Amino acid sequence: MKLTLSWLKDHLDTVEPLEKLADKLTMIGLEVEDIVDKAALLKPFVIAKVLTAGKHPNADKLQVCSVDTGAGEPVQVVCGAPNARAGLVTVFAAPGTYIPAKDFTIGVGNIRGVESRGMLCSAAELAISEDHDGIIELPADAPVGAAYAEWAELGDPVLDINLTPNRQDCAGVHGIARDLAAADMGRLKDQPLKPIKGEFPCPVKVTVEDEALCPGFALRLVRGVKNGPSPEWLQKRLTAIGLRPINALVDITNYLTFDRSRPLHVFDAAKVKGNLVVRRAKDGETLLALDGRTYTLDPSVCVIADDHGVESLAGIMGGELSGCSADTTDVLIESALWNEINIAQSGRKLAINTDARYRFERGVDPAFMVPGLELATKLVMEFCGGTPSEAIVVGRSFGDDRVIDFPLSETKRLAGIDVSLTEARRILTHLGFIVAGQGPVVKVAVPSWRSDVHGKADIVEEIVRIVGVDQVPMVPFERGDKPRKPVLTPIQNRTRRAKRGLAARGLTEAVTWSFIGKDAAELFGGGQAELALANPIASDLSDMRPSLLPGLIAAAQANADRSYPDLALFEVGQVFKGDKPQDQMMAASGVRRGVASSAGLGRHWSGSAPASALDAKADAFAVLAAAGAPMQGLQVATNKLPGWLHPGRSGAIQIGPNVLGYFGELHPRVLEALKADGPVVAFEVILDKIPDAKQKPTRAKPQIELSAFHPVSRDFAFIVDRKVAAADLVRAAQSVDKKLITSVGVFDVYEGKGIDPDKKSIAIAVTLQPREKTMTDAEIDAVGAKIVAEVTKKTGGVLRG
Repeated sequence: MKLTLSWLKDHLDTVEPLEKLADKLTMIGLEVEDIVDKAALLKPFVIAKVLTAGKHPNADKLQVCSVDTGAGEPVQVVCGAPNARAGLVTVFAAPGTYIPAKDFTIGVGNIRGVESRGMLCSAAELAISEDHDGIIELPADAPVGAAYAEWAELGDPVLDINLTPNRQDCAGVHGIARDLAAADMGRLKDQPLKPIKGEFPCPVKVTVEDEALCPGFALRLVRGVKNGPSPEWLQKRLTAIGLRPINALVDITNYLTFDRSRPLHVFDAAKVKGNLVVRRAKDGETLLALDGRTYTLDPSVCVIADDHGVESLAGIMGGELSGCSADTTDVLIESALWNEINIAQSGRKLAINTDARYRFERGVDPAFMVPGLELATKLVMEFCGGTPSEAIVVGRSFGDDRVIDFPLSETKRLAGIDVSLTEARRILTHLGFIVAGQGPVVKVAVPSWRSDVHGKADIVEEIVRIVGVDQVPMVPFERGDKPRKPVLTPIQNRTRRAKRGLAARGLTEAVTWSFIGKDAAELFGGGQAELALANPIASDLSDMRPSLLPGLIAAAQANADRSYPDLALFEVGQVFKGDKPQDQMMAASGVRRGVASSAGLGRHWSGSAPASALDAKADAFAVLAAAGAPMQGLQVATNKLPGWLHPGRSGAIQIGPNVLGYFGELHPRVLEALKADGPVVAFEVILDKIPDAKQKPTRAKPQIELSAFHPVSRDFAFIVDRKVAAADLVRAAQSVDKKLITSVGVFDVYEGKGIDPDKKSIAIAVTLQPREKTMTDAEIDAVGAKIVAEVTKKTGGVLRG
């Protein structure tokens, strides 16, 4: 909601400075987002006169102008405006001036070989209107050299207020003034509107077929109007808030929309055939609207129609064919009430956002329907002349009465503030409420324009915001002596830790769509009918995602297409395996492309290796470790892998039969289907499947023991079948004596000469940490023999000679 200071003072008698008014508006719930002072912004622009204008020697559409800026010698300016000519008085910007609409600072330029020392400006370049067809034309007597903003009286600051959806009454300047008056910022100018006496009966009748869509409708004919430009003061106000003045009749409706939050519509009576009917549109009916677009309608849309057909989208936008023009002599002024839900649904369906829709879908003052018609008629007669008819009112011109029993103690109970009956009555009365009774319970009648007030808590809110939320005492919560319960759930903790763990490994977080195309969904185990969207925003975003990887692969490819091929991305988000609550899970996924390996991103003289399946495995294990998975129990399996993974370069991570996730190189067939270049390695871990940590500690207390004896390291090399996983061999060696053997690591894998084709050699380093005494060679050999025996038993491995 935008308004100017002078506009506010039309409704509020105040001497308070602008800054204080803005602070008070924010404190009472009408947040001032911005204050734009055009006088300060446009201070460097001056009035200048074009002395001569000649054709540019190297450009047909440019002119070289000699300009008198009032500061001494004329300056040379190259100008491309079609209306630039000798004798024209316009607006000049010297080098070093900031151009608001263009967002740049002008300097001395050289245009096609001719020096230009400044700029002649259009209204659009000064951000004071949308007129960019030519430079500004000022009266011949405008003082050359004077500040343009001061001469044009642009020193009227514009306030931009961020309205909350419940404050529809402040979608008009009058409502904002009412709130400020209640906050002791001035006196509200609330003059009653005198009804305008009609000179003849209105010849046009109105029929409302569905009162649920249109509770009330008021209409009046004004004959003999002369449409033309609106007064200068009105044009300036509309321009200041970003609206383009059109003509007096249209400007009046726009003015009342912002002045009183009362949208109206004006029909050219000569273009209306017969009587008006408010009804539902028929299937296939169309309307050429005032925005130049043709809309196809259905019975869910409420319209105003005549014998021609649809003339207006009720409460949203009028039709082009019945719109007013310079030739209009008779007008029908309409002021109506519309169903808020239907307005919102129709506007959303037709993708139309207008100032009228904004107000009607939030609710307008029903009691101002007829006074709004009277005020519009008064302005039409004042600006355009004419003779009014009697007004026709169909349906109700008022809302439902709302009276609330309000205990005065409720303010103390809910807000902790003691407010006396006298003060509460003063505040509520200034806001338009009527208070009856002396307590402890009073009756409060809610004004017609406050459709958001329904109960006692709403009245408390009105009192508190005017008294000041800064008066609410700070009272700490009673915490008691009990230990604090955790605020975050286990899955929330896992999500945070997973993100930190992946970021620490050099991956960049991405956020992708929660829905993907059906073909992509099917590649990753989705595509079921229950996961298809009823109303997708795009054809390639039709299904809920069964995996995070399609979105990450698309993001990686988009970066590669823009010359960023070496990329490591991750995302932690929800995936959908079905339409049941238990089918919605939290996953952590990532992709590495090109040489974005865990050793570092990009090419380097010291060496750069392409990302491999082992990088994806390390990423997956990092996620599991950060999320609190039992790392000692993890196993890597190569059977029953999903189809999106390369069968020979991938694995599944599981604890027993519980599969926690997958890692590896993506299948070339999947990359081809997704139109992505490979190779790409990826992983995906389902955080919900990680077993919860034990709630109660075991009896054995963890101990940190530093041994006084040197550790002993022994190496073993085993010949095993190629299908044997190195992890199985490591676990077998570790199981011999978990207290004595502190670490087992693989340091070599060999296949080739000297080894059977179906065999491989795996070498492990075993570290023994004695704790009671130094081990003898015999004791070390005995442990080594047990390791060999256990590995042979569990893997079939034979000690390599």
